[in-house]
Amino acid sequence: MHPAYSVIFFTTATGAGYGLLACLGLWGGLGLIDAGFWFRFISLGLALGLISAGLLSSAAHLGRPERAWRAFSQWRSSWLSREGVAAMATFVPAGLFSAGWALLGKDGGWVAAMGLLSAIGATVTVSTTGMIYASLKPIVQWSSRFTLPVYLIFAAMTGGVLFNALLSLFGLASTPVLALAFALTVVGWSWKVATWRHNDALGIGTTLNSATGLKGGEVRSIEWPHTEENYLLKEMGFRIARKHGARLRLIAQIFAFGLPLALLAAAFWLSGPVWLAAVLSIAAATAQLAGMLVERWLFFAEAKHVVTLYYGR
Repeated sequence: MHPAYSVIFFTTATGAGYGLLACLGLWGGLGLIDAGFWFRFISLGLALGLISAGLLSSAAHLGRPERAWRAFSQWRSSWLSREGVAAMATFVPAGLFSAGWALLGKDGGWVAAMGLLSAIGATVTVSTTGMIYASLKPIVQWSSRFTLPVYLIFAAMTGGVLFNALLSLFGLASTPVLALAFALTVVGWSWKVATWRHNDALGIGTTLNSATGLKGGEVRSIEWPHTEENYLLKEMGFRIARKHGARLRLIAQIFAFGLPLALLAAAFWLSGPVWLAAVLSIAAATAQLAGMLVERWLFFAEAKHVVTLYYGR
């Protein structure tokens, strides 16, 4: 599949934003962090900013962005429509939580309830995003048991590492949060490696014989369907050289998983001034988001649509 930059940014930004929103809704709403106004204001602003920027970038990928509102009407049958409905619905408790927790400085009670609803809404929205791809049976790399969990794991992972960085930046470092960010990164790395191994072993179940319904011999094209590149080949027939794919996988693993784990471990074990742990935690979050952009690019570039069989690929 053609890796559109707007969708790559969308899946990375909204994943981190919803993950951070869920952390703030749970920890903040329950009063588990003694945070002042500026931490509350900036952290919620970052979470909602990432979500909003991601959603806007996804609209830019549409052929007619001005008609994006029509997608909401197909929620009974379309995961894309359900994603839009869930995203808009989540803004309601998130806005109320922001007003109560950041502006009024309250926690517990109705603020905790809105925080919990924000976390649930974030989880549902990320799930609908994952199902957009998991439901596409013509792409065997996506239509598997690995796709939906990886969206939820990566959202929790990037949101947790970002949450830890913000706490460290404001002098509110929490060992349990750091340990959770570390554990989620380990889980994310393990799941991604398992996904790659699963996808590498896959074969396309559809052949020209099964597509045409012809039996008793090998069906093959006599000549190419088109003399020039067309829309289907540009969008569905994107190809990446094996050596480039291996190199990008290594880069994704270093920046999204390996380097953040090393930096988080250093922030925990190294004794020194508070600002050192903050720098290490911020570097971990920055490296991870950069690595996730590469991982998301590979997620699309390595996917193969069965329509390419028609073109002899």
